Amino acid sequence: MSEISVRRAQDASRSQDWQRLARRSLGASAVKSSAFVVPAVLGLVRFLTTRDWPVAGVVAVCAGAAVLIVAGVLAYDVIRLRTTRWRLTGDRLELRSGIAVRQRRSIPRDRVRSVDLRADPVLRAFGLTAVKVGTGERSAGDDELRLDPLTRHDAETLRRALLPGAVAGPQADAPLAELKWSWITYAPLSVWTFTGAAVVLGLAYKGLNTIGVKVLTTEVAEGLWSWVTARPLVTVPLLIVANAAVGVLGAVLLFAESWGRYRLEREPGRLRLRRGLLTARSLTMEERRLRGVEISEPLLLRLGGGARVKAIATGLGKAGENETEDVAALTPPLPRAVAGHLAAEIARTNLPAPAGLAAHPRAARRRRIRRALVTVLVLAAGAAAVSSLVPWAWVRAWVWAAPAVALPLGLWLAAESARSLGHALGGRHLITRTGAVVRRTVALDRAGISGWTITESLFQRRHGLLTVSATTAAGDGRYDVVDVGRGDGLDLASRAVPGLLEPFLDRTARNA
Repeated sequence: MSEISVRRAQDASRSQDWQRLARRSLGASAVKSSAFVVPAVLGLVRFLTTRDWPVAGVVAVCAGAAVLIVAGVLAYDVIRLRTTRWRLTGDRLELRSGIAVRQRRSIPRDRVRSVDLRADPVLRAFGLTAVKVGTGERSAGDDELRLDPLTRHDAETLRRALLPGAVAGPQADAPLAELKWSWITYAPLSVWTFTGAAVVLGLAYKGLNTIGVKVLTTEVAEGLWSWVTARPLVTVPLLIVANAAVGVLGAVLLFAESWGRYRLEREPGRLRLRRGLLTARSLTMEERRLRGVEISEPLLLRLGGGARVKAIATGLGKAGENETEDVAALTPPLPRAVAGHLAAEIARTNLPAPAGLAAHPRAARRRRIRRALVTVLVLAAGAAAVSSLVPWAWVRAWVWAAPAVALPLGLWLAAESARSLGHALGGRHLITRTGAVVRRTVALDRAGISGWTITESLFQRRHGLLTVSATTAAGDGRYDVVDVGRGDGLDLASRAVPGLLEPFLDRTARNA
């Protein structure tokens, strides 16, 4: 037997051994237990001081509680580590876990579509990484396998083993995109700029109430309300400005933390995304599972000339229970021209300019204007009802401001929505654009379209319009060509995937 064959046999034998998670997890768990210790100690301090306990007694009780909490967390982690094993065989990744209820899960290696590595600041300090392996299947509980944590070296080795051909950073091809800190100017162009401060205050209020500081929070809230109602013309604008300032600061800090050290690169047959200033994130996905790209332009970001690029792919999995990030996002907010160029590189196709998209009928514009006018009428009726019940004149003024602002804003959004409509058929992709509050330009790989849904509401039928929806196993599952002419929409679907819709078309009736 040759030396190479012997080495392969030895590697295969080692791959059959069950392995533990990283024992350094105990240190990380001890640090993270402070999230339970701090509120518990604060609550005990408040409770005991109101009962005239001596300082020494308060300190002793708090220290004992802290020790018990840390010991409990470590005991749980020890049991978890002892009952969790994983192994990588020639054809499967297997995991045995569970304390009260034992579980054994496995996924075939040939169905692995993505490997997500994530390390928060505590895990990074201990050289650890959490690994999430996705298969892209939509069955609940069977599409992902999580190893939390592995050492950084073991996690990277596992990634390369599960995705053959994946290489380390220095050996990878030239990056498709790297972070430019000038892009941080797009961070405040988000609705969170205007709602971030309110969310923070709400969480702080809830947190203080949880640890028993209810009297303080109630007094502050009542004092703030009295101050606002005493000088509404001055205080309301001040609060709006202060809220926006806090929101801008939060948006900038969030951008820096989420997208610091951003790098998008193409490995052989794969895309790899790395980012994160404090929490390191690394996502590797198979390029053959990419079904298209999406250029997303939320209203504020679009007005600032920015956009984001998202992947339409199978195997991306989903965000965790406590995660709010968009797992499909491939870029931070960046200039619209850069987003278009990058989307074309990722999809390996030439995306048409907005002027190159086919326009939709004028009836689509009229439908949007009518909806805007109906919305304003409903708001006006609501404002009239509220004004008859509220005694404060300044409140009535603000209530009537809603329909007054909604009229020009609604008409403008209706016009924007109509201008956004467009579609085209490229050599490999179906391109569709829609949306006013969030404009979405989607390039969907025609080979990934598995079916069509044709929707024609009562109001659409009156104007000769319909919505053609392409169904796919990737991304959102369906992508719409909205309010297109009846003949144009059916022809588009027929030409996009020849033969798929043809048996259901009655061309004689359509041409009559």
